[in-house]
Amino acid sequence: MDELLDQDATAQLAALASRRVSAAELLKAELARHAETHAALNAVVTAEPERALERARALDDARSRGEATGLLSGLPMTVKDTFDVAGMAASSGLAELRRRMTGDADAVGLARNAGAVIWGKTNTPVMAADWQTTNALYGTTSNPWDLTRTPGGSSGGAAAALAARVTALEIGSDIGGSLRVPASFCGVFSHKPTWGLVSPYGHVPPQPGSHAERDLNVVGPMARSARDLRLLLSVIETGGLAPRAPPAELRELRIGLWLDDPMCPLDPEVRAVLETFAGDLRAAGAEVETIQSPVDMRALLFAYQTLLGAVLGEDLPPRTLRGMEFGRYFAKRAMAEGAGPLSMAALTMAYTARHREWMAADAVRARLRHEVAQVFDSYSVVLAPIAPVAAFPHDRRPFTRRSLKLSDGTQIPYPSMLTWIALPTALHLPATAVPAGRTASGLPVGAQIIGPLGGDARTLAVAQAIDENIRGFTPPPL
Repeated sequence: MDELLDQDATAQLAALASRRVSAAELLKAELARHAETHAALNAVVTAEPERALERARALDDARSRGEATGLLSGLPMTVKDTFDVAGMAASSGLAELRRRMTGDADAVGLARNAGAVIWGKTNTPVMAADWQTTNALYGTTSNPWDLTRTPGGSSGGAAAALAARVTALEIGSDIGGSLRVPASFCGVFSHKPTWGLVSPYGHVPPQPGSHAERDLNVVGPMARSARDLRLLLSVIETGGLAPRAPPAELRELRIGLWLDDPMCPLDPEVRAVLETFAGDLRAAGAEVETIQSPVDMRALLFAYQTLLGAVLGEDLPPRTLRGMEFGRYFAKRAMAEGAGPLSMAALTMAYTARHREWMAADAVRARLRHEVAQVFDSYSVVLAPIAPVAAFPHDRRPFTRRSLKLSDGTQIPYPSMLTWIALPTALHLPATAVPAGRTASGLPVGAQIIGPLGGDARTLAVAQAIDENIRGFTPPPL
């Protein structure tokens, strides 16, 4: 059974379909793996095993009667704890939110209707607002590659559970790298869809019951293979994508390799991994050409911070917002004196932005989206870093006192985590995260495959070609 847990969801579904294993047996194996790793990882933080076993046995009975089954029939899976699940309300790291009666979020309901057996919820930072996964309700999740380090955030519990073979599929979300950063830090796959492709209803934030489709925020799949991303996206998307197209031919690809921008720092060890990865793609026949930044990143980061602050500001406590309003005058002066887009002044201005300022940022986005579309006239996809660093040690300091240390000793601001993920997020583009290799110290590094607006099938096809020919999932030592 351990061998089956090592396989991806597609292989597990084949075993279920051929009756080499039952849904109940596979679920029990995942529950046992969860029990074995939980003390070290703290990835799955709430579970309903009895209810899940009832559903698994019912699906086994239906299969034995020859009844039609869905694409995910009998497959156990977990869901990030920002999604409402019937019987397991989304807490988003807050005790008061879990004390609710709720049904399934839209994406969860589609997975369940396809036959998934949802048995647990994975940890997330409070209101999904950090690149570490910790909260007072459930504690800290650790990285299965190095327990002293974070698995990333905000889908950190999801990525850790996938890498540790506790689950084979996950539903996560992304507004500031929350699907891609954990995938990079834990060595798994994820897909940030084109904005609006998957319904966010039932995701918290925003507040429970909200029907608002928030700018920037997307819902997407996480897995241990690219083909599994395509499978789950085909179940939860509502935008008419055709993710089951064959994988791309590497020899037919023209890839723009983007590794440099004055606004986007990059650890030398991470760069070395990505350069080796690009070399392997060239050796496999892909045309990989180094390119400059697809857009003016300074303009994009200022616009993105304003757009992001407008969304996240709704979730801040009123007292915190009042404090930012008080500091707005000084922040405005600092901006006039040249403060950059990752500064505290820029953050204050973003969270207190007036509507006119938001409109100006949106106009910048529209212009940059037009410019980046021309890049995809020349290149199939753009290959770029996800984060400036590999997984960093747990940092329990207040957000504003944190920094990131590069392998050459350089210190960079903590919000630098926003830099590389900003382009596809702000411009609503699809981006698929794939494992690119490991640093000299053995930590995973991911790369994002960025495509044109609506080009999800393209980035996923490229990811599958890479997965099957260049680089795929490698299990951590845990």
